[in-house]
Amino acid sequence: MPDNPVSDAPVPDDCLPAELLPGLSATSHDCWLPLAAQPLLVLVGVTGVGKSTVLAALEGLKRLPDRREVTDAVMIVPQARQAVADREQRFALTAQYRRTHPGGMAQALGSLHADPERWSGRLVFDGLRGQGEVEYAARQFPLWRFVSLHAPDLVRVRRLLGRADAFDVVAQTVQATGVRADARTFNLLAELEVLDGVDEVFGSAQLYEIAALSAQGFAPADLLAKTRIVLSERRNYDPQAARRVLNVLPDWRSLDLDTSLFSAQEVARAIADWLPGAGPVQP
Repeated sequence: MPDNPVSDAPVPDDCLPAELLPGLSATSHDCWLPLAAQPLLVLVGVTGVGKSTVLAALEGLKRLPDRREVTDAVMIVPQARQAVADREQRFALTAQYRRTHPGGMAQALGSLHADPERWSGRLVFDGLRGQGEVEYAARQFPLWRFVSLHAPDLVRVRRLLGRADAFDVVAQTVQATGVRADARTFNLLAELEVLDGVDEVFGSAQLYEIAALSAQGFAPADLLAKTRIVLSERRNYDPQAARRVLNVLPDWRSLDLDTSLFSAQEVARAIADWLPGAGPVQP
């Protein structure tokens, strides 16, 4: 099984390429090493599947700048970067990048070179999404390994509402039974039912469960916003298509985990068993 972390050798003083991110450059240089040739561990999954929680539960890995940071540094042009905070606007801008860079985030990350003094040891990146990115990474970067994290879309909406424990599956499952179906619930349900692409992701019962959360103290505007995020990601990055790509890779390159079925520590343990050298943080 390939395992060749970035070298710990000192970098000569005259080896100073321009940095896009701390210790990372788009400029090829003899002294800095391409991430494309490093055995990265890459998390794959859309928002709300638990990537950050998993990373917090692991030790022995050095975390590269995350997806948003690489997006800002490489994929979104500087003049647009300052004004863009809305998730759907960012999806539109990154879609422009993908028209000329079919590998999307995988291509952006693989174009970077790392300072071996800063980025040595076992490196992990959070994360890739969708079929195009995963196909490109699996094909172009043969030393990269992938952990696919996924969860049902209803669980993802619930997690995005800010619960402290992203793996508290029982608490996160919306219990519509016994919730008073007041006018606020039905007004929100009507707004949810007309969201773009909602019929492709949620059934009527699931939409009612989301709307019923308004009777539990969640702001209708927040419920709509979090549902829109899930729908927007599904339009741009099909998680099931990404999983199908990874499922045909050799076992040493891909691990598939449904985070709605396990605690964070159990997910960390599964990764540690699969990836020697990583381990769960001890409570």
